[in-house]
Amino acid sequence: MTASSPTTGLGLGKFSYTKGLHDLGNNTYAWLQPDGGWGWSNAGLIVDGDQSLLVDTLFDVPHTRDMLDAMRGATKAADAINTLVNTHHNGDHCYGNECCHGAEIVAHKLAAEAMAHEPPSMLAGFLEMAPELGELGDYLTKCFGPFDFKGVTPVLPTTTFETELERMVGNKKVLLKHVGPAHTPGDVLAYVPADKTVFTGDILFIEGHPIMWEGPVSNWISACDNILAMNVDIVVPGHGPITDKRGVTAVRNYLIYVRDEARKRFDAGLDSFEAARDINMTDYDSWGDGERIAVNVATLYREFRGDDTPHDTTTLFSQMATLAKDRA
Repeated sequence: MTASSPTTGLGLGKFSYTKGLHDLGNNTYAWLQPDGGWGWSNAGLIVDGDQSLLVDTLFDVPHTRDMLDAMRGATKAADAINTLVNTHHNGDHCYGNECCHGAEIVAHKLAAEAMAHEPPSMLAGFLEMAPELGELGDYLTKCFGPFDFKGVTPVLPTTTFETELERMVGNKKVLLKHVGPAHTPGDVLAYVPADKTVFTGDILFIEGHPIMWEGPVSNWISACDNILAMNVDIVVPGHGPITDKRGVTAVRNYLIYVRDEARKRFDAGLDSFEAARDINMTDYDSWGDGERIAVNVATLYREFRGDDTPHDTTTLFSQMATLAKDRA
């Protein structure tokens, strides 16, 4: 048996899923990058008067500059970003930080620490080696080849926090809340009560498989519950179309389903990759990047064992490459 079918068409109908800047109303904006797969992340801009706060930069400098140019065309408040919030440490949400000269850069303490240990040169190195890596190299090139990591100068946060932090944008309040470790150790939500809008970072992948690098899964489910408890009409995910609480519920249901199915196979003695291959994901066939089930099950197995040994990232990417080829 599989999970009950997830809601289809999770995008919020009044916002098309097209590349570029989308006006959410009340001087708040979302920058979307279809198809939402590897590296194609979203960002947000919150404005009041002459003040502005940017939620996340993009995977490299050219993409971030294009986004900022569009934002400046929409509002003069984006001419100089006052505050930049990185929702977590993955490069597709922070490698463009250098483009926000003079901005206060805010992130969770654990996100800032992880940024220092995962520089863009690491991804640049992987791409340089890709031609020698066969199937794995082809997969890495497909995922990360469109981006210029050599042209990135890492710029780390200037302000960190541990639980919650409030920032004012003019008279508009932005509440930052740590909900990790889940996707990563330092996951943060950016909630704008006046706009009934929340920017979730990679707590939400809409119409794409989430990827659980960190866990525990209970924290990620709780993060979804946290969003569902908010007074929000507009939910901007880290990847995928703008959604509402239906999208949050769909991700929550996915996490519960994968957790429960992985547990059955763990108890039956299957290894994590066997389990990833065995779990019936038919109900999620319309979601992109289905090969991420390999990482999600590996993280769940580590949780079931009480094991905090770091992942072997090369092995996990090799498993994803194999699944992606099989499913193609």
